[in-house]
Amino acid sequence: MEDASQIDHIGLVADVKEKLPDESTIAAMTGMLKMFSDGTRAKILFALYESELRVYDIADILEMSQSSVSHQLRLLKQAKLVKSRKEGKEVYYSLADDHVITIFSQTLAHASEKAK
Repeated sequence: MEDASQIDHIGLVADVKEKLPDESTIAAMTGMLKMFSDGTRAKILFALYESELRVYDIADILEMSQSSVSHQLRLLKQAKLVKSRKEGKEVYYSLADDHVITIFSQTLAHASEKAK
């Protein structure tokens, strides 16, 4: 005979298993997190966390070529972490939405914490 804690455990496992996201959602999550795992992209995200910027501005801040920055922005845009808007001939980049801002700010805060 099973004890009460074993029955609760079985129910808990079944509940969590039922709530697991589907494979496409998991793939989207891991793809997004991979974007954060590259130092250059993390610096670009930080720059855009601070301000809306042009490719030239980001290239100047990071001391990189404009083509390298454009390549990284393209990847970040495909991952839906960055958006762009055109004003005349200029294209301005910013973080895509409040979710990205929150994720970035929480990641930055957590990474900045001192070990206790």
